[in-house]
Amino acid sequence: MTQPIRWLQDEIADRMLQKLDIVKLDVKDILIVPDFPGKHLHIFAKRYPGACLTSLLDESVSGFEMWRAKAMSHWRSFFGGRTSSLASYTSSGRFDVPDNSVDLVFSDLLLQDLADPKPFLQECWRVLRDGGLIAFSYLGPDTGKELRSLVIPGLRLKNLLSPWDMHDMGDALLSERFSDPVMDMEYLTLDYESDAVFLADVSALKLIHSSPIEASEMNVLPQKLTLEVVYGHAWVIGKHLAKAKDNVAYIDLNQIGRKTRPDSA
Repeated sequence: MTQPIRWLQDEIADRMLQKLDIVKLDVKDILIVPDFPGKHLHIFAKRYPGACLTSLLDESVSGFEMWRAKAMSHWRSFFGGRTSSLASYTSSGRFDVPDNSVDLVFSDLLLQDLADPKPFLQECWRVLRDGGLIAFSYLGPDTGKELRSLVIPGLRLKNLLSPWDMHDMGDALLSERFSDPVMDMEYLTLDYESDAVFLADVSALKLIHSSPIEASEMNVLPQKLTLEVVYGHAWVIGKHLAKAKDNVAYIDLNQIGRKTRPDSA
């Protein structure tokens, strides 16, 4: 997500944190995916003082912001915090984080850019400790619905890579062994007085291909844009007790305690 829509990620992150106010969680290690330098690191440093923060930086950040994030990371290194690039995850499909090492995964407006969110959920399951929590937000399929009726030769529309609504995501969480998923959704409406700003935002949201538009076609652009924001969180419970496959749970024999009978008198 690029600079023109940066404010949106900050706003949604604040709303996510409000939803976490009622969640009781002992947090020692946090993975932030993605993070715009400074904003999320600062918030979590205040909210969970002493916690180790691992932050995957969005590749759209400027050189100065990257430098500032690294400087903050070095200060946070007293607590074991560090930063890396989100691009390393998107290219490899794997976090540079050990198994069972994180208490909270916080993901703000990322999943709509993934063609299949399931590998992301699997990777979160890998790094979360038993009793850990995943909290996320993403743009749902109704985002930008005003664009669908437009017929402008120079404007080529794009669909969000992930078309999952909140029910699809809830089912996916259960299929990936997360427990007690809670899903929520709200519509946000953005109003515009400038066509140039409208086009900048829909481009930043990856709803259109970058194409020049004739000035004569500007008057047919909508004056508002709908965002469907989906929120969710789910727990990792009983992580090492069983593995599920085809709706059948398989329990490792090494996890079954053996009870011995007392000798007969």
